[in-house]
Amino acid sequence: MGVKPTVVQTTAWWAGKLLLLVSVSMLGACSGESAESLANAHPGQATYNAACISCHNPGISGAPRLGDVDAWQPRLAKGRAVLLDSTIRGLNAMPPKGMCWQCSDEDLAHAVDFMLEQVGASTTP
Repeated sequence: MGVKPTVVQTTAWWAGKLLLLVSVSMLGACSGESAESLANAHPGQATYNAACISCHNPGISGAPRLGDVDAWQPRLAKGRAVLLDSTIRGLNAMPPKGMCWQCSDEDLAHAVDFMLEQVGASTTP
C-alpha cells in the first residue's frame, strides 16, 4: 500500500501545476502578435513571412528589399500584372513561385500586394 500524501504535499503539487499554467499563458501573451493584430494583418503578410522574407528582407541576388522605394521603382514601372507573372514564373535569380510550391497564385498575389504597399504603391490589378 502507498503512503497517502500530506496536505502540504498536495498543496505544493497543485501550486506547481498552477505556476506552470500561468507561465505558459504568459508566454502565449508575449508572443508579440495579439489576436487583433493578426486579424488586421495584410492577407499577403503571412505568405511574405513564410516564403519571401528570406530573400527580400536581406536583398539576396538582387531581390528588392521590403520597403526600399528606389529598388522597387523600376519594377513598379512594369505594373502589378508583370510583377505577379514574374513571381509565378520566376525571373533571373528568383525561382518560380519563389520556391513556395504550396502557395496558390492568389497567395502570391497577396504577397506581391503586401510588398507593393510597403513602398506606397497601388495594388489594384
